[in-house]
Amino acid sequence: MIISSPYARRGELYGAYRSHYGPAGDRLVLVAKGPSRTFNSTLSQSVVDRAYERDPAVAAAEYGGEFRTDVEAFVSREIVEAAIETGVYERGRLDDTRYCAFCDPSGGSSDSMTLAIAHVEKRRLILDVIRERRPPFSPEAVVADFADLLKRYGLTSIDGDRYAGAWPREAFARRGIIYRIAEKTRSELYIACLPELNSGFVSLLDEAKIVTQFIGLERRTSRGGRDLIDHAPGQHDDIANAIAGALLMVKPRIAAEIPDLAVIQVAAGPYWCGMDGSLEFELDD
Repeated sequence: MIISSPYARRGELYGAYRSHYGPAGDRLVLVAKGPSRTFNSTLSQSVVDRAYERDPAVAAAEYGGEFRTDVEAFVSREIVEAAIETGVYERGRLDDTRYCAFCDPSGGSSDSMTLAIAHVEKRRLILDVIRERRPPFSPEAVVADFADLLKRYGLTSIDGDRYAGAWPREAFARRGIIYRIAEKTRSELYIACLPELNSGFVSLLDEAKIVTQFIGLERRTSRGGRDLIDHAPGQHDDIANAIAGALLMVKPRIAAEIPDLAVIQVAAGPYWCGMDGSLEFELDD
């Protein structure tokens, strides 16, 4: 017997519901679905009412027995796995290559602190390094390790999210690294990174957590109608956040890698053409 509150329209629970709920389902599998008070009449109606007042979408799942329609998978497993370069776990520094780095800081008690380094080759965004320090750890010691790694790749600056006020900037500055606050939020980084993943222009490292964290991201619709991307409850996205930030930091350098070419977007997909429009062909050609 499996008992659970419904959540997103995916996973084992939703699969069982789709396959077996109602008269068309397997007669050996019974799926019962209903609101909490149908199964537990001792639950106070006032508790349910207050939950609906606070957040109707959450309450509909927790107490109404309804799968949430405002939570969807952000990116498919197939898309992420297609970007993985099997057997490549890290890329060493290349001469005459400019790198960018992004950090997802942590205080060392609950979340991991992560760092990603990337570069661009023509149109492809390439992940070179990913580091994760899982808690508990000393934030100062991790900053020291990260700073040494950045210097090995010729970097004297790093971007990162707005965490704990000025602490990351001061900690990295003591190690000779400039820490800049990212302009985009975590959710905006993921939204901007999705077209690159879908287009097949990303090369990721062979690390299981990369796949797990990216496919664990969820797209939620806020009350104001905006899309928000974040990890599922109880999950983590520290590695995915650092990767998305690093990849987007190197994206503006595409034009510098191929100065005589420009990118245009058409219905059939991405094409390259000369700045004067005289030459046009598919990227794969």
